Amino acid sequence: MPRSLILVPGPSGQPKLLLAGPGGARAEVFLHGAQITSWIPADGRERLFLSELAEYAPGRAIRGGIPVIFPQVGGEGPLPNHGFARTQAWQPLEAEEGQAHLHLSDNDITRGLWPHTFNAELTVRLGARSLTTTLAVTNTGDTPLSFTTALHTYLRVEDVTQAQLQGLRGLRLRDMAQGDAERVEGEAEICFGDEVDRLYFNAPSRVELREGDRSTMISATGFPDLVLWNPGPIKGEKLRDLEPEGYRRMVCVEAAALGAPITLAPGQRWEGSQTLKS
Repeated sequence: MPRSLILVPGPSGQPKLLLAGPGGARAEVFLHGAQITSWIPADGRERLFLSELAEYAPGRAIRGGIPVIFPQVGGEGPLPNHGFARTQAWQPLEAEEGQAHLHLSDNDITRGLWPHTFNAELTVRLGARSLTTTLAVTNTGDTPLSFTTALHTYLRVEDVTQAQLQGLRGLRLRDMAQGDAERVEGEAEICFGDEVDRLYFNAPSRVELREGDRSTMISATGFPDLVLWNPGPIKGEKLRDLEPEGYRRMVCVEAAALGAPITLAPGQRWEGSQTLKS
């Protein structure tokens, strides 16, 4: 392992990387799933939600932070829900100040689920007020492969009923909470309270989550779509790894490629990035 990486044991002994950035900014990244579970910019306020009941065990996904969804989003395909990347052990590569690089290649487990050879790389860059997550996938095989993917970002809020997301008005969407009905978003500010589960096609490069005097800008490149999710009180109670009323303290705003799968020819590479700015 690169000597410049700071690796410490997390819950259940799961190893995690500690990143330090300008102005006292810091972040934590588990090798399990290459999952960012904490981002505290220079203002000292945690910006990611992590469930108090999150599970840290082989084969289990960590509830919160920024799970890497690959090669399938949700249950829209033959693979386990949200694919396998979020439950695999990634390997750390080189590191620089405020940056970490991890990778995942095909193995016996992944090939048993998805018969392709690939290399996935995740790069985390920490600024004083920003966190950039870049996912790159290369087809290392000799046949084409197709996948969907997302960065399933759990943003922390104090009270979801007081939060609004701006920047999606006029977009075509598929509303999974309403039987996959398709419509056009008519609201300039999207509010929360009940279940929200929507796929926005051809999303803008930047949206903004506001709550009182706090704002988080979310920008993306390479990811054409955006998924917006909050389980609401009814489904939230059924999630065993989400604490009571946990749904009130999070909103998922996910950079995604879901509307049309990404297809890579042999040797071809795809890259997508998401930047959070406080």
